[in-house]
Amino acid sequence: MLKVYGFAKVNAGARGHTRDLRVLWALEEMQLLFELVGMDHPAHDLNTDAYQQLSPFEQIPSIDDDGLILSESAAILVYLAKKSGRLIPGDLAGEMQVARWCFAAMNSVEPPLLSLMVLDWTADGSCGKHREFLVGWVNRVLTNLERWLADRDFIATKDFTVADILMAHVLYSGIKDERLIAPYPGVVSYRDRCLARPAWKRSIEAYLARVKAG
Repeated sequence: MLKVYGFAKVNAGARGHTRDLRVLWALEEMQLLFELVGMDHPAHDLNTDAYQQLSPFEQIPSIDDDGLILSESAAILVYLAKKSGRLIPGDLAGEMQVARWCFAAMNSVEPPLLSLMVLDWTADGSCGKHREFLVGWVNRVLTNLERWLADRDFIATKDFTVADILMAHVLYSGIKDERLIAPYPGVVSYRDRCLARPAWKRSIEAYLARVKAG
């Protein structure tokens, strides 16, 4: 059976926003059976030799599908979509549009959001110029995303795909201050439309009931 390595305990600030939720959401959408292996982050479960064989960078999530090992949330979602035939088009052109927007979520949208979040966690107030640059970077990315979503319900195709799981989760987990995204109503509407899906609601509710803050 498919094994999914996700958090059983994680620091309070990250709880509810971790990347294993992307996989759990996809599996709920696809209605695939799996076994969840809970990992205790504060107890250093991710730093063991055994787990490093699954995830070279000691990160969550990873999967073991009867001996096929994958880490990196985007790779896992594309694999599950291809395996199940769900949340990804069957034609090459459509599949590549989904791949394009999976890469965009990970490589174009998440980096500025994550960089700004880390700065705000760690800065001592003396990084005003650095923060101004990052806010400008975020605004440029969100402006471009707003334009793309102007006449679209979903990011890659007319239907909801794994690219939407990745993009919506990036927007959900990467933005702590709603004032940052408020000037982009199309992006807000897109994010909220994705997060209104019953599969997401079931996934986050089950996660919060199970995962402890450490």
